[in-house]
Amino acid sequence: MNKKATPAEAAKAARLAAALRENLKRRKAQARARADKPEKGGAAPEKPEPGQSGD
Repeated sequence: MNKKATPAEAAKAARLAAALRENLKRRKAQARARADKPEKGGAAPEKPEPGQSGD
């Protein structure tokens, strides 16, 4: 098996590495924003479905 990476494979690996770095940056920013903004009650507030009454 050939162990040398072709230029195409090297470019693909570089693109993947760049995409992973950007993804990590975005996820860290989202986590910081969630930590800075305290939510009360949990993930999402419950809303009644339209057209249904509470009876």
